[in-house]
Amino acid sequence: MDRPVRVRFAPSPTGPLHIGGVRTALYNYLFARQNGGKMILRIEDTDSQRFVPGAEDYINEALAWLGIEIDEGVREGGPFGPYKQSERRDIYREHVKMLLDNNRAYIAFDTPAELEAARSAHPNFQYDASTRGSMRNSLTLSAEEVESLIAAGTPYVVRFLIEPGRDVEVDDLIRGKVVINSSVLDDKVLYKSADDLPTYHLANIVDDHLMEISHVIRGEEWLPSAPLHVLLYEAFGWSDTMPRFVHLPLLLKPDGKGKLSKRDGDRLGFPVFPLEWHDPKSGEISSGYRESGYLPQAVVNFLALLGWNPGDDTEIMSMDELVAKFSLDHCSRAGAKFAFEKGKWFNHSYLQMVDDATLAQMFKPVLKKHGVNPDDWSDDYLTRVVSMVKGRINFVNDLWENASFFFVQPTEYEAKSVKKRWTPDMPGNMKTLISILRGLDDFSSAAAEPVVLGWITDNGLHMGNVMNAFRLAVVGQCKGPHMFDITELLGKEETIKRIEAGIENIKPVE
Repeated sequence: MDRPVRVRFAPSPTGPLHIGGVRTALYNYLFARQNGGKMILRIEDTDSQRFVPGAEDYINEALAWLGIEIDEGVREGGPFGPYKQSERRDIYREHVKMLLDNNRAYIAFDTPAELEAARSAHPNFQYDASTRGSMRNSLTLSAEEVESLIAAGTPYVVRFLIEPGRDVEVDDLIRGKVVINSSVLDDKVLYKSADDLPTYHLANIVDDHLMEISHVIRGEEWLPSAPLHVLLYEAFGWSDTMPRFVHLPLLLKPDGKGKLSKRDGDRLGFPVFPLEWHDPKSGEISSGYRESGYLPQAVVNFLALLGWNPGDDTEIMSMDELVAKFSLDHCSRAGAKFAFEKGKWFNHSYLQMVDDATLAQMFKPVLKKHGVNPDDWSDDYLTRVVSMVKGRINFVNDLWENASFFFVQPTEYEAKSVKKRWTPDMPGNMKTLISILRGLDDFSSAAAEPVVLGWITDNGLHMGNVMNAFRLAVVGQCKGPHMFDITELLGKEETIKRIEAGIENIKPVE
């Protein structure tokens, strides 16, 4: 039936949010916004053993940085709360009881040692219809024994009773109809008395139903659990409100085979987390896209195209444009290689769209990091610097490498260029150049350039050698923006001062 679109992103607070999870959140958000629906953030913290302090705050901060807006969640509230599973214990107990009362689940008292013994005795052991009769559970024990064990505080779990030999159909909006025989499924644990919490399988289904989720959009790794979830919906009598399933393609290693991992990022030098993560246990610091200098718009655009395409050759798209174009029909079934170099290209492209004055403000912390007080320079000066070098950068931090000479006179000179350009006659030529520059009343680029180039030509000098030597003395290397734009901004006195330092300090290589 047609119903309002409601999707959920349901991470576990067990560590930093992986970039694959970010893409899942993004696709949920794009789908919801395109269909006028709601985006729900649900914190699945039922695994108390793996809970990591700070992880929930990290998730919220990361999504906010990326511009993925949450309509309902722990912070936002909403009509279907609580949105944290550890606060929904009473709800889960009620639904466990429903399954037990309807003979769709049973209580099992097997100890870890007993389970390990069964696995050792039976290769490929699976707790299912073929083995449950030989285990210690409410199907093999009397009602009195079960009551006695529970009263004595004996730890137990509740398992789902799966009948074998049935083909279970999962209708996936990307992969089509997926059929799995129930005989390959085990009687999954749904609840553990030890911590009075459900497992993912039960909590996920109950919450999706009660929160009226219309579409479950998640990673491909969850596809094997989908048949179990279909059976649980049936067991509760909720088949008519079962959400549509969407299993997204995996993010793959940039090279080789397999799923993208943190090790790949460490090995190849790119982040796999949206924000920098400080592990509270080990103290390890993992890099993040934000701290590495990526703009959130670039990260969003880059991730959107890993497993989806707009149906044309468009690459640069704002969030609003992604919402307008997004369609599950254009999602790939195959995994998408994580082309991190393309991510740099996206960041470069988005930086070019940032106005120069704004980028100049973003440059200020970089200057401070390198010992330059940005307050010593006017905003106009910083803006003009940025305008000259922004085309060369992928990240804001790259501005220093490309523009440091605007703030610090060079003390070292590129050896290769010295050898090639600083010929024995060059100090004399540079002294003449100083005289010409001193005589200029107008030191603008437009006025200075024809005078200097005319002098070089009229005296039969080597244009490449003289101009590169000029650049070498002023910049320290033979690259950068247009030379006369540089000197105009530096001013006459600073330009001449640097040429004089070059004459003094650069020695020709014989």
